[in-house]
Amino acid sequence: MTHPDGTLQVLCRTKEGVISTSYSKDEGDTWSRMEATNLPNNNSGIEVVTLKDGRHLLIYNHLGSGKTGWGRRGLLNLAISDDGKEWRKVAVLEQEEKAEFSYPAIIQTSDGLVHLTYTWKRQRIKHVVVDPSKIKAGEKLSLNNWHD
Repeated sequence: MTHPDGTLQVLCRTKEGVISTSYSKDEGDTWSRMEATNLPNNNSGIEVVTLKDGRHLLIYNHLGSGKTGWGRRGLLNLAISDDGKEWRKVAVLEQEEKAEFSYPAIIQTSDGLVHLTYTWKRQRIKHVVVDPSKIKAGEKLSLNNWHD
């Protein structure tokens, strides 16, 4: 992620049950010590993009890890942040206890739309398109605003 002052921020998966973060103020030459966020993580892949409007959009499994450092992948969420520190859930993309939704990717295209892809139940790759202008403060994203 890129912040208005040029600071870079990375979010990382962990075996500690949470997503961790680090910052660089010198274009990635050096990084701050990793810190835990308040977002759960099951040691599954996460992906974040800095939107054209400056907000940050994250796709991740909103589940903690088990004693082994690995957890289930049956819940895939979309969250947004203005500052990269405080995140707000805007949508549940998938939720099924015994299924797996993993390996997310996210980009914003020149038309402003956000394209999300992820492995759906290890059977196929799912592609979802979201209009970030529909994500309003304090509101959840309506399924009617999605394209699949």
